[in-house]
Amino acid sequence: MPGSVGTLQRGLVIPWPGLIEMSSTEPLPMQTQTGQTLTLARPDDMHLHLRDGTALASVLPDSVRQFARAIIMPNLKPPVVTVADARAYRERILAALPAGSDFEPLMTLYLTEKTTVADIREAAACDFIHAVKYYPAGATTNADSGVRSIARVYPVLEAMQEAGLPLLMHGEVTDAHVDIFDRETVFIEQVLSPLMDEFAGLRVVLEHITTAGAADFVAGGPARLAATITPQHLLLNRNALLVGGIQPHHYCLPVLKREENREALVALATGDCERVFLGTDSAPHGRHTKENACGCAGIYSAHTALELYAEVFEAAGALDRLQAFASERGADFYGLPRNCDTVTLVREPWQLPETLPFGDDTLVPLRAASELQWKLKTA
Repeated sequence: MPGSVGTLQRGLVIPWPGLIEMSSTEPLPMQTQTGQTLTLARPDDMHLHLRDGTALASVLPDSVRQFARAIIMPNLKPPVVTVADARAYRERILAALPAGSDFEPLMTLYLTEKTTVADIREAAACDFIHAVKYYPAGATTNADSGVRSIARVYPVLEAMQEAGLPLLMHGEVTDAHVDIFDRETVFIEQVLSPLMDEFAGLRVVLEHITTAGAADFVAGGPARLAATITPQHLLLNRNALLVGGIQPHHYCLPVLKREENREALVALATGDCERVFLGTDSAPHGRHTKENACGCAGIYSAHTALELYAEVFEAAGALDRLQAFASERGADFYGLPRNCDTVTLVREPWQLPETLPFGDDTLVPLRAASELQWKLKTA
C-alpha cells in the first residue's frame, strides 16, 4: 500500500496521503446530510486565480465565503518568481480580506528557466510557500515566462525533490503540430511520464485534468502523484463550447473535451482515489475580454464553486463523498491539518446573476443566469 510510505516535506518526514496525522486535538467534523441540508468540513481550493489590485478585491470574497485556504496561482504580470514576490502578493491578499476572515492564501512560485536552486531552498525554508507552478511557455494566461524545455530546469526539480516541495503542472504541450484537444495526452506521454521516472521522489500535482487518459494515469500512479479537477470539466463537454455558436464563457485551457472524458473525471472524483481533489482553476476575466474576436481563456466558478461540485456529486449518487474530495484529500496531500469548522449547503433552488462586478468591468460566472439546486448557507 503506497500510503504507508513517507515523504519529505519542509525537511520533515510525513506520511503519504490518507495517513496524515492530524495535529489538532479538536474532533474533526463528519459530513452530515438531511433531505434539505448538507454539512461538511470547510473545504480548500487547491487551484485558484485571484488576480491583483481591484480585480483581487472583487473576487476574493467569493472564495472566502466557501474555502478556508487556497493554493494561489502565481501567473500575474509580472509573475511571482521569488520569495519576495510571493510575500508581497500574500500581503496584498491578506490586506484585501473581508473583516474577520481567517482565510489563508497558500502561495506558489512561478517556475521559469531562470529559477535557481537557491530560490527553491529559500522557498522551502519559509512557511507560506507550498508549491512551485510549471507552465509550458504560452500554454495559458500570462504563461509567456513559462518553461520551454523541461530539461533546462532539472537542477531545480532535483532541489524541489530534496526539499519535498510539490511541482504543480499545467499538463499540456504547446507544440504547433499537436492538436489542441490532444495536448494533455501528449504531455503525459512525452513530459510527465519521463519526469516521474527521472525524479522518483518528486511530488507532482497534475492540474485541472480533462481526459480519461489523465484520470487513468493518476489513479494508477504512485502516492506522490495527485490531480485537481475543476467544476467545468465535471459539468461540461466540448459541445458546451461549440454548439449553437461559440460560447466564450465556456472557453478555458485545457479546453473542454468529449463526453466520455467528462464521465471518466466524474468517476475519478467520486471514487476511492485519495489523490484527486478540488481545484476550481477559477480564473476571472472581464466580460469585454471574453466576448471579443480573441477572447481570453478562463472560467469564473468561485462564486458558486461548492454548489456546482455538489450538483455533480449528487447527479453521480455520491454526495456522501463530497467532503473527501473537497475538504480532506487536498489537505492530506499537502501535509496540512484538516479544517475543523464546517459549511452547510441548503437544498434551495435559486438563480445565479447574469454578471458580477469586477473592478471597473463585469464578469460572467459559470452557469450565469441559470438555476442551481443547492445554496451555501450564510450567517
